[in-house]
Amino acid sequence: MPEENASAQDTDHVAARLVACLPGLARALDRQVAQDYAHPKPPEAQLALLRHVEDNDGTTVRAAAEALLMKPNNVSALVTQLTEQGLLERRRDTADKRVAHLHLTVFARQRLAEVERLMSAHLGSALRALTDGEKDALGAALGALTALERHVRPRR
Repeated sequence: MPEENASAQDTDHVAARLVACLPGLARALDRQVAQDYAHPKPPEAQLALLRHVEDNDGTTVRAAAEALLMKPNNVSALVTQLTEQGLLERRRDTADKRVAHLHLTVFARQRLAEVERLMSAHLGSALRALTDGEKDALGAALGALTALERHVRPRR
């Protein structure tokens, strides 16, 4: 078999395994956290928006939608839900009243930290069950997975 063809088959195999594995990993982690979380666990889209606002205090709906690869009207709906739950604050831009800047509430920071602690604990427990070689392989793959995410994201 020519080397180029074998390499293409390897790439196709890795792609298929990642497509199958990553969503399952996310769902399993989500279910475990939901069982241990003392409150109704926010859906992943809400968590993603809260994480984005935590990392980008004062972001706008449009900027958050671009970063999260979501439609602005969907992010706007999430903002409304999270505002009603006391997790987000909208603050009007002083120069342009049509623009609102998003900020986490203290309550949101507490809830988000609690979810993140649970996620880290469950994932840490699973990682401790792996062999040293498996952990080393995952550690070595982190940079490649980050690069892969950049290549999968649509170009602006």
